[in-house]
Amino acid sequence: MATPHNEAKMGDYAETVLLPGDPLRAKYIADNFLEDVVQVNGVRGALGFTGTYKGHRISVQGSGMGIPSMSIYINELVKEYGVKTIMRVGSFGGMAPDLQLGDVVLASGGSTDSSVVANTFGPGIYYSTVPDFKLLDIAYHTAKELDIPVTVGNIFAADRFYNDEIDMQKLSDYGVLGTEMEVAGLYLLGAKLKIQTLDILTCSDHIFRGEALSSAERQTSFANMMHVALETAIKNETH
Repeated sequence: MATPHNEAKMGDYAETVLLPGDPLRAKYIADNFLEDVVQVNGVRGALGFTGTYKGHRISVQGSGMGIPSMSIYINELVKEYGVKTIMRVGSFGGMAPDLQLGDVVLASGGSTDSSVVANTFGPGIYYSTVPDFKLLDIAYHTAKELDIPVTVGNIFAADRFYNDEIDMQKLSDYGVLGTEMEVAGLYLLGAKLKIQTLDILTCSDHIFRGEALSSAERQTSFANMMHVALETAIKNETH
C-alpha cells in the first residue's frame, strides 16, 4: 500500500529493516552487503531496498535526519508494511574521552532535548527511552564473536545539529558517550508500536577533539557496524 512518502507495495519490505539516515548510505549498504537487491522506494529521494544476506531477507531504508523525519518512515514501515524489527545504522559525534573515530557503539539508552519525547507523557514525566534488550544482547555478543570492539552506553539525541545551548561537556561528565539526532525517537516508537529497535552507531567525529571522518568515509567505511547489524538480524530471526 503506497503512502505519500513510500511507493512500495505490501510485501516489498522484509520484517527486518536497517535504517540509515543517509539515503545514499542505504544504497551503499544494498550494493555492498545484500544480494538479489530490488529498489522498493525512491519517493523524495528516500531510497529503500530489499535483498538477502546469507539467504535471509533484509531491507534497508533511508530515513533522513532527525526524529521527525525518521518517525514518518518508522510509522509507515510498521503500520503499512508490517515491519517488526528496525535497527538504525548511523553515525554519531563522540564525547567520551576514550572513543576513537570508527568505534562502534550500541545505544543502551537515549537521552534527548526533543519535545517529541517530552510532550508524549505530559508535564513532569521524563520517559526513559531504551532498546529491545534481546536485540541489544544479541548485538553485543555478536560483536564479541566477530572480534569487533563495541562500547555500550547512553547516547544523546539532539533536536538541533547546530546546538550551542546544550552543555555537551556536562552530558559527557554524566557518562553520555556521544550525540546524534534520532535514538530517543527510535526507542520511543519501538515502545509505542511494540516492535524491536536498536541503535547501532559508528563514531564519525569527536566533538571535543575536532577530529572527523570525511563525507566519503562516513558513507563507505562503516563495515564493522554493518557486520554487527546484519549478523544480529540473522540471529534474531533464529532465536
